[in-house]
Amino acid sequence: MKMTLIYPSWPKLDRQTEFYLPPHGPVCFAATIPAEVELTFVDENLQTYDSDAPCDLLAHSVMLSFQLPRAFAIAKEYRAKGIPVIFGGIAVMLHSEEVALHADSVFLGEAEGRFTGVLEDFKAGRMKKLYDYMGEHPDMNLVGTARREILARELYNYRGVQMLDLVHASRGCRFDCFPCCTGFLGGKSFRPRPVDKVIAEMESIQNNRMFIVDNSLAQDKQWLIELFTAMAPLKKKWVSHPILDDDQVLKLAADAGAWYVYQAVFDTSDVIRNRIKRLKDHGIGVEGTILLGTDEQDEDSIKRLVDFLLEVELDVAEFTIMTPFPHSPVRTQLQREGRLLSSDWQNYSADKVVFQPKRMTPEKLQEMYYYAWDTFYANGGHALKMGNLFKNVIRREMEDGTYYRYNPRKSREFAKPQSGQ
Repeated sequence: MKMTLIYPSWPKLDRQTEFYLPPHGPVCFAATIPAEVELTFVDENLQTYDSDAPCDLLAHSVMLSFQLPRAFAIAKEYRAKGIPVIFGGIAVMLHSEEVALHADSVFLGEAEGRFTGVLEDFKAGRMKKLYDYMGEHPDMNLVGTARREILARELYNYRGVQMLDLVHASRGCRFDCFPCCTGFLGGKSFRPRPVDKVIAEMESIQNNRMFIVDNSLAQDKQWLIELFTAMAPLKKKWVSHPILDDDQVLKLAADAGAWYVYQAVFDTSDVIRNRIKRLKDHGIGVEGTILLGTDEQDEDSIKRLVDFLLEVELDVAEFTIMTPFPHSPVRTQLQREGRLLSSDWQNYSADKVVFQPKRMTPEKLQEMYYYAWDTFYANGGHALKMGNLFKNVIRREMEDGTYYRYNPRKSREFAKPQSGQ
């Protein structure tokens, strides 16, 4: 059986440096596909697909809402050739009824222990229109090492720098933050993977730099202590979402190779100021994730927020416009208040205003989005500030002897005699 797995293309945020990380959802999903299935993977951001190539089943892995229009167009092309199409992924769970109009089958939920049955149905000619496993979470022991070998790894670099490999150590999130869909997607309970399985997967990654994509590394102190202690001997360097603000945990995270953290900055309070300082005191960089358009914000408060980011010397900032994705608490509120302006998913890119802000016009919020990017990066663009973070990690890798281990070509270059020697 020949199966094609496509990850549809999507544009970067307006003002953001264009680079692409290796996708995580498709490689995790690929680990659930039996070895006898001949799998071809295409990341349309960097590759082109051939709809004329032999294919028995097309699978779409869709993470973002604004990937959907492109996914629908690709599905139409394959279905016109008589090739059935199945959809899965985060965006599919959020938009399942609409997706069903463009698919032969829709898979909702996590695939471990389930997708083999879907393929058996397909081979028997009885594939269902819907496989709904939402809320029925698999045993975390079933989550295996992602199949990164399906990736064209050489494509995932920016100006010669290898992009981070993505890995996850847990699923679910108990915090249920108002703009987030995680509670709906992965449940409101913390579901950790066994630490030994996480470490085994990290050891298998042929890259010294990783992005731990868990929704939060602030949910269970004892588990974090165990995880970071086990990670330290690997000498990997890694990025993550917020880490528990605790002295013991932060020290262990730094010792385990924490490089920088995506930290939500939602106000100018001493709580946020001290959290950023404590991360930096442990040698951990900070990329602020800054949400614009909350009900508390007006034009002046956004300007003060940007000033605050410069004052605390945030390493990097990523500004987004609050976006009411389906099944998020904020969408429920905005629907109730009649403040939704659009459900065109192509505009749900986190850089466009699709709702009526409370304290300014939509046009003013869009203007303030550009103001925030342009003011924060006035003395050096996003690429330059990211370059400074990479300089820091390269220095740390050279200090602990891992830089040339993972960059053998650099080692050879270093050993070459220079002119005049």
